[in-house]
Amino acid sequence: MRIPLLRVAIAAAVLLTAVAAPVAANGERTSARGRLLTAEPLRTLRTAADVSRALTAAGFDATATRYGVDTYRLTYSTVDPAGRAAVASGLLAVPRTTTRELPTVSYAHGTEIHRADAPSTSPDGWSPAPALTFGSAGFVTVAPDYLGLGLGSGTHPYLHVPSETTAGVDLLRAARAYLPATGHRMTGDVWVTGFSQGATAAIGLARALRSGADRDLRLRALAPIAGAYDLAGVELPALRDGVVPPPWNVGYLAYLMVAWDRLHNLSDGPLFTADYAGRAEALFDSLHTGADLAGTLPDRIDELFSPAARALLDRPAGRFAAALRAHDGTCAGELPDVPVRLIFSAGDEQVPAANTEHCAAALHAPAVDVGDLAHDGSTHLGSNVRGVAWAARWFGSLARA
Repeated sequence: MRIPLLRVAIAAAVLLTAVAAPVAANGERTSARGRLLTAEPLRTLRTAADVSRALTAAGFDATATRYGVDTYRLTYSTVDPAGRAAVASGLLAVPRTTTRELPTVSYAHGTEIHRADAPSTSPDGWSPAPALTFGSAGFVTVAPDYLGLGLGSGTHPYLHVPSETTAGVDLLRAARAYLPATGHRMTGDVWVTGFSQGATAAIGLARALRSGADRDLRLRALAPIAGAYDLAGVELPALRDGVVPPPWNVGYLAYLMVAWDRLHNLSDGPLFTADYAGRAEALFDSLHTGADLAGTLPDRIDELFSPAARALLDRPAGRFAAALRAHDGTCAGELPDVPVRLIFSAGDEQVPAANTEHCAAALHAPAVDVGDLAHDGSTHLGSNVRGVAWAARWFGSLARA
């Protein structure tokens, strides 16, 4: 998980044109999932050396670079959690190679609260670096922004695997439609990964592909990184009891409760104390930044949450408990005939390693400890740096086998 500082603002006019549901020729709203709406060239890194410099500047491993990369922002039609027509955006990274048919990687990003910090709306740095890594390794790479981030409509339904899954499937479809314009085609083989929030999103996408969500897309392997897979048993207690320290625990819990209250109507009463009622909810409108959170929220969850919400966090019940079960069920059941590796760092300070241990046991899949690397002072962020590099090497070896 990650709550970043503001890096770049999106022009209001662009947002206004992006958030409307797609309109058919007859003027009716349409939910034709995966329909490509717009494709905008973003960045050209002409050589592998150019990619290496960009990755090194972002603090990422550049050892898998083989090609230059062209990147694009795609907007496409999808559905919201209620099944209504929605618009989402995502990043497409295409290797600069003469090979026409290319395999695909889908990478799902970690926690973001500001629209501009999504992969397709970040010009450089942290967010697009994983797509550049896999793209330069020879994979067509997609990185969904999710609903409510980037140029997507509405607010972001945080840690909601079903909508993360539909956004991921539909971005693959939109990318498949656009790719011939770049001189390439998808083989249909898809390798899936994602970090933190994106780890459970990656498993959701993998299950959808394995179940035939699109008959032309075939799941080849899965390698999620540092996911909060066991919210009820591991992550929620760690956040609630201060194992994950402030300000991280306060920010994550606030985001979770606001987003899930919008989705599931968790409580009939207020979530927050009188000092923060209204102010806390307003922070999660996809327009505020990590700096806004840090300047508004307290360091103690007892100062933030109402007694009723605190009781719900201590003893999940009702709709909250049901939502936790649904999220944690993401790991339930093997993925037959699919290579799976769960990547983590044992010293992760934000997502305890027990999350990965429990998911690995449920999936009957190996867990891979990539070691503890501090990135911007965080081992959790470092697990993404190390994990992306490990996944790129592993996916490459499988693709060449």
